[in-house]
Amino acid sequence: MDRQDRQGFFADRSDLDPADYVIFDYYFESTIDPEDAAASLCQEQSTAQWKRVGIDEDLRDRFGAKVIELSVERELDAPSYPLLTKSTRRCWGCRAKIAHPHGNFGPKLPAMLAAACGEGTFFSKGISVIKLFDIEFPDSFLENFEGPKFGIEGLRDILQVYDRPLFFGVIKPNLGLSPEPFAELAYKAWLGGLDIAKDDEMLTDVDWSSLKQRAALVGQARIKSEVETGEKKIYLANITDEVDRLIGLHDIAVAGGANALLVNGMTTGLSAVRMLRKHTRVPLVGHFPFIAAFTRAPYLGLHSKLITKLQRCVGFDVIIMPGFGERMKTHDKEVFLNVQECFKPLGRLKKTLPVPAGSQWAGSAPAISKKLGTIDFGIVPGRGVFNHPMGPGAGAASLRQAWDAHQKGLTLEAYSQNHPELKSAIEAFGG
Repeated sequence: MDRQDRQGFFADRSDLDPADYVIFDYYFESTIDPEDAAASLCQEQSTAQWKRVGIDEDLRDRFGAKVIELSVERELDAPSYPLLTKSTRRCWGCRAKIAHPHGNFGPKLPAMLAAACGEGTFFSKGISVIKLFDIEFPDSFLENFEGPKFGIEGLRDILQVYDRPLFFGVIKPNLGLSPEPFAELAYKAWLGGLDIAKDDEMLTDVDWSSLKQRAALVGQARIKSEVETGEKKIYLANITDEVDRLIGLHDIAVAGGANALLVNGMTTGLSAVRMLRKHTRVPLVGHFPFIAAFTRAPYLGLHSKLITKLQRCVGFDVIIMPGFGERMKTHDKEVFLNVQECFKPLGRLKKTLPVPAGSQWAGSAPAISKKLGTIDFGIVPGRGVFNHPMGPGAGAASLRQAWDAHQKGLTLEAYSQNHPELKSAIEAFGG
């Protein structure tokens, strides 16, 4: 590509109609001149050949991706990850924003992501390492997406809980129980104060715990607990499966008594969730398995906040994500960025409830509320409820008690003196 051709892939942002473009924000490392690398990236992602032989035309004006920002952030001795590239004496770490005409792919995530992270991205000339950090969407693109059907407000309306975080609980043991004892554990936790009892993300429709039987029994337990407590409850059933089974499993679970559904948007595909959103009668909840395979490397793949944004676009009402603490191997800054993606203005889309997860217990909700400065989140303990020394009812009660202590401005230790469930939780999980 000569200098004149290269300039055809650069533009001033002010010269472009923002309604016509989505903006891809990348970090990349280049072993050639950064401007050449950025132009090649645009070429490979869009108009690889922009004119026919013997015809005076330039398809780049309408269809070509354009570099609108480019900066060199650092120089390196070698790329961050060893790849089959020619040896070089120089390597540049760059940040670039690429404007893509979204008419090239339409409001279709599979096609858009094929441009953003496809062959033209990871096999582009001179680029050895690349990570997509974000995508900016104009309202003209977002208006084609339904987003969350219920969102935070709708979920709170179902539960009639408006003054605190929502308390989820992963029923444990998570694998190996038949539906009868599984439902009994959920029932006890609901009586103790749990809002949402959920299937583990690895518990699906299996022969020893069919979704049909499990949803029916846990659904009955949910209704019974609602009568006895006077509170609304949710059973969150996992329907993650082959795409052609999702609609049928939705219908089975909801008919049985599940009033929210867990589905892994990365293993089934974001487009599958978007399809399910058009059909669902209950809130949809996303989970984070498989995401780290794309996001963990600091300079390669995608940023997790972008996956959170895309999950919100396709219709998740709740997004469970890696939260605070050493076990989740996620920096606090990244947790904050993912939580913010649930709340940020995004066209007309409703806000999604973030659930920053990981080895939680009664003390987690007050601590997370202080960090986030909001009550619009959920926690999702497993063993913190279901391995509580006094049983799952006491484990759930300890969640409520810890929040009450927080609201009263008391330490957990002080409040626990008259609340044995909380005291036992501190002794078992607070170290």
